[in-house]
Amino acid sequence: MTVEKYIRDALILWATIDPISTLALFASISSGLPRRQQSRIALRACLFAAAVLIGSMILGQLILAGMGISMVAFQVAGGAILFVFALQLVFGNVPRSQTSPSGTDGDPAVFPLAIPSIASPGAIMAVIVLTDNHLYSVPVQAGTAAIALAILLITYALMSGAARALSIIRPQVAEMLVRVMGLLLAALSVQLVLDALGLSHALLS
Repeated sequence: MTVEKYIRDALILWATIDPISTLALFASISSGLPRRQQSRIALRACLFAAAVLIGSMILGQLILAGMGISMVAFQVAGGAILFVFALQLVFGNVPRSQTSPSGTDGDPAVFPLAIPSIASPGAIMAVIVLTDNHLYSVPVQAGTAAIALAILLITYALMSGAARALSIIRPQVAEMLVRVMGLLLAALSVQLVLDALGLSHALLS
């Protein structure tokens, strides 16, 4: 059961963090910059995103409880949001991937890379749902956190070697991978809603 959960967590977090789309955005932002500066931007973006996601895991449920929102209600809403996000992936209409860095002020490692590209609203919602204190023990939650950090590490590695990665991952291949992940995410989001409503056992029996 734990292995199945971790596999599901990895698929959801990979789809919502979406390292491939982040790589494309990073390449457009950092083109023309020295390699050392590119590496610094990539590292800082992943560190900021890690702080946001881990902070959401720790404080997200406490904030919801303080607002009187149950995890069941949040999971149903989160599943619906993930489903809409998945449809955007499938049909190729993901607003965060179309963000243009031109004319933006401030640190690109924070915006648009860390937020909303890496620590996207979908990823923040996902880490809160996947670390429900009522369902999962602290060691299991730590495993989910480790998965999220591993995906962030992969994201950093892709951005650090952006030129080589983009030469290997052709635009057509990247588009295909995004659409496949969108389809998987759609199915997983429906399962989240079914789990929250306690209908999965009834439907399978």
